[in-house]
Amino acid sequence: MSLALLRTLVHYGLHIAAPLLVALFFKKEHRRKACLVMLSTMLVDMDHLLADPIFDPNRMSIGFHPLHSYYAIAVYVVMILLPYERLRWPWWLRAIGIGLCLHMLTDWQDYTLWL
Repeated sequence: MSLALLRTLVHYGLHIAAPLLVALFFKKEHRRKACLVMLSTMLVDMDHLLADPIFDPNRMSIGFHPLHSYYAIAVYVVMILLPYERLRWPWWLRAIGIGLCLHMLTDWQDYTLWL
């Protein structure tokens, strides 16, 4: 197996496996929806359409694309840390924050650990 293929398998494996595993930590009645919400955060990659070229395997997406910026990541972290129960906000907002942070970690490892 080539290194490029292994890198791709790890990248997309983490994009799918991490939300599946993290969903197990949600309340039983929310697990399926939490998993789907976290998987849907892969739509954050739509900001790659603003880049030229759209995909560059040697480009670090963190800090380059708008929704992968350090400011955006700070918002994603805050989304995890907010006291949703006390604020009476919907639980799935935390799932979005977790999914986005998992996505950023996956993109970070893809560039940092493989190049």
